[in-house]
Amino acid sequence: MCSIVGLQGNFKGNDIIKMLKTSKNRGPDASGVFLDKINIDIDLDKFNDEGNYSFGFGHNLLSIYDSNDRQSKAQPVSNGNLTLVFNGELYNFATIRNLVNKVGVESEITCDAEALLYLIDFYNRGDLVKAIEQATRLIDGDYAFAVFDGENLAITRDPLGVKPLFYGMKDGLKGFASTRQALKEVGFTDIFTLKPEHILYNWEDIAPTQAIYENVMEGDVAKIDKMLKLSLSKRIEGLTDVGVIFSGGLDSSYLALLLKEMSENIPLKITLYAVGAEGSKDVEAAKYASKFLNLELKICEVTEELIRDALPQVVNAIGDDNLMKVGVGLTTYFATKMVSEDGLKVAISGQGADELFGGYKRYLKSFVDGTLNYDLRHDMANMYHVNLERDDACSMLNSVELRLPFLDKKLVELVLNIPDNKKIVSMHDDMRKSILRKLAFEEGLDYEIAYRPKKAAQYGTGIDKILRKKIVKDTDISQFL
Repeated sequence: MCSIVGLQGNFKGNDIIKMLKTSKNRGPDASGVFLDKINIDIDLDKFNDEGNYSFGFGHNLLSIYDSNDRQSKAQPVSNGNLTLVFNGELYNFATIRNLVNKVGVESEITCDAEALLYLIDFYNRGDLVKAIEQATRLIDGDYAFAVFDGENLAITRDPLGVKPLFYGMKDGLKGFASTRQALKEVGFTDIFTLKPEHILYNWEDIAPTQAIYENVMEGDVAKIDKMLKLSLSKRIEGLTDVGVIFSGGLDSSYLALLLKEMSENIPLKITLYAVGAEGSKDVEAAKYASKFLNLELKICEVTEELIRDALPQVVNAIGDDNLMKVGVGLTTYFATKMVSEDGLKVAISGQGADELFGGYKRYLKSFVDGTLNYDLRHDMANMYHVNLERDDACSMLNSVELRLPFLDKKLVELVLNIPDNKKIVSMHDDMRKSILRKLAFEEGLDYEIAYRPKKAAQYGTGIDKILRKKIVKDTDISQFL
């Protein structure tokens, strides 16, 4: 995970620096800029450029990989007339690297950004949009990136919008960034979210031919378990330590169980991180589940004081004072704060399982009305600005990258085409997510865990109760926006 920014129009070099400084938490390990030329490993506090420019890129690096085979490198990167900034992960990095090497690229490629740059360059025949479309058909990952060929600028993001990308325009100046705050820092007020898989080409929006949630195919229940394991294994490749955002519920416990199974064959240390007020349902469930799984559990016991201290930065990061969003955001913030304090940079989250498998209570009505499949697809299409941007913003306050196995592209396409009655079995199915519960139980999860009723994070942790009964009575949290 990183922070990418860019400006086009008439601006000062220091405007790019301002944007990078306000998003430094997303990439504390290195910074780089492209202002006529590339400067990497710069010190943002000492770098000064009052020159006037018409185009610029900036990048903050969160370094995760450090081996001879794969590294996290400072950006931007360039080749010929192409310059690129990239935020995210390519889970098929080795495949892409081998492909571009086979077609004649002799450069040593050791990072995701370089592999993507050379792939786009290979397909580029004077049409940057087509080159990006062909390249993104081959890559498997969560990402947002921008490419400039000296004349044209193209910006895009992954099919589900796991990685954020915002843009704005004002008085002839145009800009993009991984955070809204970076754009506000240089005066943008009208800020937009780039939709998943869309390409912003010279600031004109180009939609994909078919979005992932529109794909209709044959859904095979027997493939779900295998594809979830594959999705999870891709997201831990190259890691020796990983955290799990843990509530003791179905989704996080199933992922923890699968991780434990994988750790029997690869060196992988797994730590569970739970959040909740003393005696809250999530804390008690997490204790029970961690004991069953025999995995280390760390708990952040939230108090009114802790919440008051964290509120300003969490509300500002998510850009919303809605109590439900703030409650979930605080849960992510406190969990990833523990992850960061343990020196980890990656955490696994079960986000997306409810939208895929019909976990929310409102889906019972959808099932009765015969609209469940439509509603699940609708919610998947809108996750990027409802849940994903919030979770990303709060985890990156602690410089921790969330990886979401349930939101693997192929897994999503498969599960969206599973029959509705495999997800909710009847109008009286208060548990919901039937097929996922069954798979988790058959894999070896305790019945009490696999069939624990769904409890939203803000309620299960007790955070919502503290917010409503103690904090909002004397504090207007909109002041933190």
